[in-house]
Amino acid sequence: MDVIIWLVIAAILIVSEIVSLGLTTIWFAGGAIIAAVLAHFGAHWIVQILVFAVVSLVLLVLTRPIAQKHLMKNVEKTNAEGLVGTFGLVTETIDNAKSEGVVYLDGKEWTARAVNGDVIEKDSKVKVESISGVKLMVTKSE
Repeated sequence: MDVIIWLVIAAILIVSEIVSLGLTTIWFAGGAIIAAVLAHFGAHWIVQILVFAVVSLVLLVLTRPIAQKHLMKNVEKTNAEGLVGTFGLVTETIDNAKSEGVVYLDGKEWTARAVNGDVIEKDSKVKVESISGVKLMVTKSE
């Protein structure tokens, strides 16, 4: 009976992975399959649960980053996250003390602040280091 329970759990986890495609539940399905094998050979239910937990955790920690790297390599950054690392032009002097600064980037004007707090003059080229809310956090580019 334990074998059937573990296989049902594995099936539910596999189906939920297929539906979500989040690379989260598939690792637990692997743990459930190993627990089903142990149940088939008569392992105690505590051993089954412990092995399920350990195998699931090991699969999650060791293989998820590798799988994400290979499965997500063709995914392009979208929206604002795609702006990090790009360059823009200061159209209004950036002065954090005065809460002023605008950068023209990707066809739009963005409110901007200097990462290091320096004043960055109009017409300077800047690099986007990060995004904080709706503000670009920039550094002066040489």
